[in-house]
Amino acid sequence: MLVVYSSSSDEEDPPDEDFTELLEELLEAAGAHGVMLTQQREFHLTVSQTVVLRHHWIQPFTQNLRASLTTCKRFVCSAGSLRVYSNAERTRTFLGMEVSAGHAQLLEIMKMVDKTMTEFRLDTFYKDPSFHVSLAWCVGDFTAQLKDCLQELQGLVDNHEDGPFLLTLDCGELRCRAGNKVFSIPLEA
Repeated sequence: MLVVYSSSSDEEDPPDEDFTELLEELLEAAGAHGVMLTQQREFHLTVSQTVVLRHHWIQPFTQNLRASLTTCKRFVCSAGSLRVYSNAERTRTFLGMEVSAGHAQLLEIMKMVDKTMTEFRLDTFYKDPSFHVSLAWCVGDFTAQLKDCLQELQGLVDNHEDGPFLLTLDCGELRCRAGNKVFSIPLEA
């Protein structure tokens, strides 16, 4: 899986207090509706499907990505609307914030990633992607239950302390995970 990371998404640089408080409120409210969510350990934007790379493909794949992304510049995106997602197998359900600004830059990165995926005969990303930051997840298909309380959860976001909460991400690098290795591809400043 290839993901775009914010400069503030690392474990060494935890999310700010407002965001953490909002997450706790969202998890508590979902729990009151019988959906026990687990907070994500790190926050990122996914720009590819999860695929299996053969060991001998890892180096040429990451080199190809690095070469394709040399012209991509660092950018800022924001998200504020909650959406419910599930994986293809419907074995996990996610609460995410959909990107509202920065969509064009993510599409450009996705096209370059898709080009590399195609060259290696791997699945490309979704035709109409919903770029989002997953906030929390749970095992099982709780899509209907979360959608039933989504308006209440969105109310927590919209009426947060100083007005609507807007998650802002300074997107500075793309990371490719292959096995236990992580390859970082910085975006141009």
